[in-house]
Amino acid sequence: MEHPSFDRGSALSIFKSDRLEDIAALVAALVIAVGVLLVIGHG
Repeated sequence: MEHPSFDRGSALSIFKSDRLEDIAALVAALVIAVGVLLVIGHG
């Protein structure tokens, strides 16, 4: 039973570049953090 071969890095990688992926992850984390702060602040 052979496992599918992936390039180095995440099998679920969206971007070709690791740096792009890191930046996207940082942006996503910031957006989530700001969203949570806004929701709590307006609560």
